[in-house]
Amino acid sequence: MSSAALLRMKPLCTNPRMFQRAAVGSMSITRGKATLPDLPYDYSALEPAISGKIMELHHKNHHQTYVNSYNEASEKYSSALQNGDITAQMALKSLINFHGGGHLNHSLFWQNLAPKKSGGGEPPSGKLAEAIQSRWGGLDAFKSQFNTALAGVQGSGWAWLVKDTQTGDITVQTYANRKAEYFKAIWDVVNWKEVEKRFGA
Repeated sequence: MSSAALLRMKPLCTNPRMFQRAAVGSMSITRGKATLPDLPYDYSALEPAISGKIMELHHKNHHQTYVNSYNEASEKYSSALQNGDITAQMALKSLINFHGGGHLNHSLFWQNLAPKKSGGGEPPSGKLAEAIQSRWGGLDAFKSQFNTALAGVQGSGWAWLVKDTQTGDITVQTYANRKAEYFKAIWDVVNWKEVEKRFGA
């Protein structure tokens, strides 16, 4: 199945190969190094749904750690490649996938949120709204399904609204990696316009 992630939600990392297409434009890499993207809004802009302190901690510390770790593993991989060290190359690939996936997921996650004054929390429209209606019977039923799927993830993790690029079908997929009031509050700042752009692609 070929698929594209439309909406990613993180409670409080990852199969980057499956969802690469959706996040390529949002991942920031400069001269072969990943960089922490600027947020398209201030840390406090999503309050009261998500506190500014949580956003700052999540962005500056958590996401930055994925970026730093990805860059470090990539440098070590390049060195192992030059030295012909196959064992090191194989060991480093999983680190590159994990930290690169964490960077991809977070980069898209920031774009999937918007302050209320910028449309955050406004319901989707157009073909995306039709697809949600067709699949789940409406936005509230979709949110319930999405939250249920995300709550079932042990520890912290991700949930995605995914579009099969061959059939056009949408589904909810999860990846284990934590969560409950956060689930409800985040819908107040979802940037459905960004999700609609991906849906139409």
